[in-house]
Amino acid sequence: MPTSTPEQDFFRPVSHSRTTLTELMIPSYANFGGKIHGGILLSLMDKVAYACAAKHAGNYCVTVTVDGVHFLQPVEVGELVSLMASVNYVGKTSLLVGIKVIAENVKSGSVKHTNTSYFTMVAKGEDDKPALVPGLTLETPDDARRFIEALQRKEIKARSEQEFKEIKTHLELQQHLPTLDGQRCQMAFSL
Repeated sequence: MPTSTPEQDFFRPVSHSRTTLTELMIPSYANFGGKIHGGILLSLMDKVAYACAAKHAGNYCVTVTVDGVHFLQPVEVGELVSLMASVNYVGKTSLLVGIKVIAENVKSGSVKHTNTSYFTMVAKGEDDKPALVPGLTLETPDDARRFIEALQRKEIKARSEQEFKEIKTHLELQQHLPTLDGQRCQMAFSL
């Protein structure tokens, strides 16, 4: 279990680690359809999540989970993509970084929201063990709302994971085969 040191018993404001990464989308980032690869965007999100979390934690941070990756609109070659990250929640050693991604067409001036995602990061100490992170000073009502939403998301996720674990453990295939009726699948086996 991580132990507290005097320099870690403090709080940092959300604004301390708020980070924006902006990058031009170049042709080599495009897929066969001419749109930017989702993997490129995920890589950029991981970079900004790391930068934001490391600034808050004052330590190396690793990605543990990624939630809510929904590609709302395609990103085009030539657009400027800005990824805006802030620490929404902190635990003892973990941080939840919220990321909003927008794409801007510099010729037309149009801006579109393309993604919102949440990265859970864990701080690591020099010994490669989880390290305590500073508390979070909530500076605005939006900061407080995001912290509360993160708490609720954490609770919902834990319940959902438990329910799914129980389903996987206790699934009786024969009993549930009728749920496949009308689905786009066929069985190449028999029981």
